[in-house]
Amino acid sequence: MSKHIATFDEFRDAITAYRLPRVLIAAIELDIFTAIGADSWTLADLAREMKVSERGLTILCRNLAMAGLLKKRGEIYRNSRLGATALNAHHPAYRGAYLRLITSHWTDWGRLPESVKSGLPLDHDELEGPDYRRRFTWAMHHRTVEIAPKIVAQIDLRGARTLLDLGGGPGTYAMAFLTKNPALRAAVCDRPAALEVAKEIASTHKAGPRLSYLPLDLLTESIPGAYDVIWYSNVLHIYSPQDNQALFLRALAALNPGGRLLIQDAFLHDREGLLPEEAGLFSVSMLLFTEQGDTYKVAETRTWLTDAGFERIKILRMKKGTEDWEGGIMEARSPGMNVKTRERRTRSIRNSRSRLSH
Repeated sequence: MSKHIATFDEFRDAITAYRLPRVLIAAIELDIFTAIGADSWTLADLAREMKVSERGLTILCRNLAMAGLLKKRGEIYRNSRLGATALNAHHPAYRGAYLRLITSHWTDWGRLPESVKSGLPLDHDELEGPDYRRRFTWAMHHRTVEIAPKIVAQIDLRGARTLLDLGGGPGTYAMAFLTKNPALRAAVCDRPAALEVAKEIASTHKAGPRLSYLPLDLLTESIPGAYDVIWYSNVLHIYSPQDNQALFLRALAALNPGGRLLIQDAFLHDREGLLPEEAGLFSVSMLLFTEQGDTYKVAETRTWLTDAGFERIKILRMKKGTEDWEGGIMEARSPGMNVKTRERRTRSIRNSRSRLSH
């Protein structure tokens, strides 16, 4: 949606925009790109292979070809480059975990009125187990595996020796930072089930031995150790303002003097908190899937950081087309060494030693 809805026709067009997304989801649910693979097919043969109706497949494939996901010549269909790789379960570049996550959201978004009425996430009374956390962590890796190196390439970490990927899940960004910065050592901090995925991913990378793992409850535990850089990517929106403010205090205590906190998130940039559109819509996901999450304005996040004691707060601009979120990286600096900083450092080191001793 690129403009405000002012007429009934515009309202109708906005609502009926669901049609192509539902075609794409049906294609993923039927695993059509995997069935086609690297071959060319008549629809009659493909329908027999997939055990579906030829009529239904004809209409579906015609629309997929219209969208550019299939290539059609006469009666023959084949995969596009995207269909043959990221959408094809037999290809190494397959993004299956993330595809399963986003297609499952179709049903979840259909239940939006439930969350609006209750103010609670869907199925809020169900416990989240390690199996779900593993699947979600793999989905986050598939989501960021291509964008992470593009973003990291634009962030200068010269002089930094230690980095913490706070709430980093699969450690995809940590690995990208390590790959770009050979002198850097990094730790990824998250729940144990997520860290198991991070270990699997790191084991396939040359820089993997420079990554360590820190199991931690971000909302209740102090951050042990001392770091030059803390990377806090796509976590801010999960938590309430109060939780984020408390976490900023713990992050500051874990930063070396003059260290950097880099926050990547779906920030709202205008005064009224309406734009950009993608950040606004993402807040609906937070209503559906988190207890207290939301998307936040740059101005309010800046205030939280200032109140926590951070300095030199600014937005880092990424090249258009290489962003995870529009204008979405905020940098804040830890103050230089003073009495209060030394006290925070001493407490952090004590917490680290205590944690390692248990």
